[in-house]
Amino acid sequence: LMIKLVAQALRAFPYMNVRQSGDAIQEMKGIHIGLAVDTERGLLVPHVFDADKKGLVEIARDVRAMVERARKGKSLPDELTLGTFTITNLGMYEVDAFSPIINYPETAILGVGRIKAVPAVVDGEVVVRQRMWLSLTVDHRVVDGAPAARFLQHVKELIEDPLLLLA
Repeated sequence: LMIKLVAQALRAFPYMNVRQSGDAIQEMKGIHIGLAVDTERGLLVPHVFDADKKGLVEIARDVRAMVERARKGKSLPDELTLGTFTITNLGMYEVDAFSPIINYPETAILGVGRIKAVPAVVDGEVVVRQRMWLSLTVDHRVVDGAPAARFLQHVKELIEDPLLLLA
């Protein structure tokens, strides 16, 4: 679901779907979302190509296949080099927030922390709510902080109301 949400946000904020190419900024035609995968040989980042054009079932199939290839050391060359944005998730290690490092030449990476029940104030009452921490690292030579924050705000809105994906 996160890949689909981020792909939709990149479509809405195309200035985040760029790559550094020498001294130039290259606007990417496709939205290719990388997923950081821990393997015995170290970190690999295979990508779901054209993630904004795929449904959730197709993305899930792609992710399963590419993670399996990565862990077996059989990733396809394009799968590891043609990305436009990466998502990394440390939530399974009970990490709330962290500062992910950009997968150059991409412009940004989204770090996803764990989902945790926390107290929150709703209508003056303390209630338990689920909270997930997100960390966005951006190359400020390419995208300034405020536009990056607007992108992250949109990702947050999509997470909180996934029906917006249908709009």
